[in-house]
Amino acid sequence: MTRKVVSIEDRIPKLKERRKRKENRRLILILLLFFFIIIIIAYFQSPLSKVGSITVKGNTSVTNEVIIEKSGITEKTIVLNIDKGEAQASLTELPEIKSTHIHVQFPNKVLISVEEFERIGLIEENGDIYPLLESGERASNKLSVGKGGGPLLREFSGHELIQMATDQLVQIPFEIRNAISEIVYSPSKTDQYRVVLYMNDGFEVHATLRTLADKIKYYPSVIKQLDPKQKGIIDLEVGMFFKSYQSILQDEINQSGDGNEE
Repeated sequence: MTRKVVSIEDRIPKLKERRKRKENRRLILILLLFFFIIIIIAYFQSPLSKVGSITVKGNTSVTNEVIIEKSGITEKTIVLNIDKGEAQASLTELPEIKSTHIHVQFPNKVLISVEEFERIGLIEENGDIYPLLESGERASNKLSVGKGGGPLLREFSGHELIQMATDQLVQIPFEIRNAISEIVYSPSKTDQYRVVLYMNDGFEVHATLRTLADKIKYYPSVIKQLDPKQKGIIDLEVGMFFKSYQSILQDEINQSGDGNEE
């Protein structure tokens, strides 16, 4: 079988055409790269390269200004240079912030979404009052008036004790928790976790932190059985019993009288 011989004259045009197509592709790639570089340079020189607006949502305790400042993002920040992980880590350093997410919206808008820890009460520290969060930490902002927002914790110090109180408060139903005016840490010889609760309706509750959440849930049913005009102490430390202030005062008078007779 004979092989067909292709002359050099026939091959040259095909080689030239192939080379031309290859050079054209190379030229197109160079032009595309050139225009891409031009676009990148133009972008970084334009206002669109920098953050145009910053929106914060989900916050109630921490102001927009504090969140934006803590994120480290400003209107001078290059959008492509935003480190979301670093900004989010910085934001969660705020005691009020539970979680956060940063989303960049085309072309240069930044949305900071935050979730805050629930405020479960107030705590007095060195004469100042702060919101107490479900995490066991206090918020950074002082309150000028310590009213509303749950019970006020007094005489509590040390992270372990405050965390223990917080864990109990979280388990107490909202309606009952908001019926508590103050919780005072008042340890005794027999119970280092003894607390005294002053209720908004005028009653006083003695309890231990260890079982506070379990026992205080019976408070509404106990109150229904009492005369609202006869205020007094409801003791939940061991069992559950009530003694009016009037009977306590009478006992003190009787004891005083017995002492004088002796």
